[in-house]
Amino acid sequence: MGLNSTPSANRVHIGFFGRRNAGKSSVVNAVTGQELAVVSDTKGTTTDPVYKSMELLPIGPVMIIDTPGFDDEGALGELRVRKTKQVLNKTDIAVLVVDATEGKKQCDEELIRIFKEKEIPYIIVNNKADLLSDEISEKVCQNNVSEQRKAEQNALLSSGQEQYVSALTGAGIYELKECIGKLTPNEDMTLKIVGDLLHPGDFVVLVVPIDSAAPKGRLILPQQQTIRDVLEANAAAIVVKESELKQTLEQLGRSPAMVITDSQVFEQVSGVVSEEIPLTSFSILMARYKGYLETAVNGVAAIDHLKDGDKILISEGCTHHRQCDDIGTVKIPRWLKQHTGKELIIETSSGTEFPEDLTSYALVIHCGGCMLNEREVKYRMKCAEDQKVPFTNYGIAIAQMKGILKRSIELFPNLNVE
Repeated sequence: MGLNSTPSANRVHIGFFGRRNAGKSSVVNAVTGQELAVVSDTKGTTTDPVYKSMELLPIGPVMIIDTPGFDDEGALGELRVRKTKQVLNKTDIAVLVVDATEGKKQCDEELIRIFKEKEIPYIIVNNKADLLSDEISEKVCQNNVSEQRKAEQNALLSSGQEQYVSALTGAGIYELKECIGKLTPNEDMTLKIVGDLLHPGDFVVLVVPIDSAAPKGRLILPQQQTIRDVLEANAAAIVVKESELKQTLEQLGRSPAMVITDSQVFEQVSGVVSEEIPLTSFSILMARYKGYLETAVNGVAAIDHLKDGDKILISEGCTHHRQCDDIGTVKIPRWLKQHTGKELIIETSSGTEFPEDLTSYALVIHCGGCMLNEREVKYRMKCAEDQKVPFTNYGIAIAQMKGILKRSIELFPNLNVE
């Protein structure tokens, strides 16, 4: 991600689904105006999900996802279908591409069932309308749609409207983009990481460790996003390492509005920051931003009830290079065993891989989810909730184990700690 790019997690994820050779990739290319996907008459040309970040009018920053055919066959085909189902967990808007000359098939109906089950807004696109009879083609592919017809189309949007297009001729593509735009969720645009807790003129101290696990030459995404959010609130961000925190606080002359720290140094920072100064972590703020803070706070109590032989899943949304003292695979497992005194079984997952069956786990501890969009984070949380498995995140788990959870969430009075 470039410094001036919208993070992928903050982009509207638009997934294109359907059978092999329905023309998904051709529709993607027509909608984006780019040769984004390879197209051919051979079934199964798209073998893996293809992701492309771009600006798409009238929506704005989007992530376009072209998926393999949902009717793929054989052992390799089953793997491709599984990858397509993973894409559904992060999809904000689904576009089901159907071959208009054949109509919807069983696998198309199965996709519609999944869209409804996951409450994904969707639109059905009948492609290859240019191959229909001249009379029908003229009706469904005309570019000059009447205002009354447009009103009728808009009224059908929420229920999975059908559109006819021709990716070959471009007919209906403009109208399709307008329809997609109307399905775009817009409530997330007002969400803040921390800005709503600040006033103009406030200053915030951010504690950022620079150790062997820190990326070279840059801050990690939650730190970048938090700084930007502080600035947008017309407040000031002061960034220090944990070793410089005490001196910085002494030299400031007045108390900061709050201190936000990397969870790994929670205990050290808590010992330096006086009780009257609000203290929290980047990870806790990300849990709030992604919409699962309350669930994570409720789930963390499970740490104190772990038994010998319990299995814990530690999951990360990204696939960064593991360092010798990595937080997910080294530090948290070590702190868990020190805190509980139990012999625990630790398993890890990263990136797009997340187990569907969680019933064997006593607890799931997830990262802040900065690289995942809100829908995917909530999907993972719901998987755990549905299977009665406690779900929490790194920052809240660390705060619990260091005995400072109550203090770390005092900024959010609606939350209760057992």
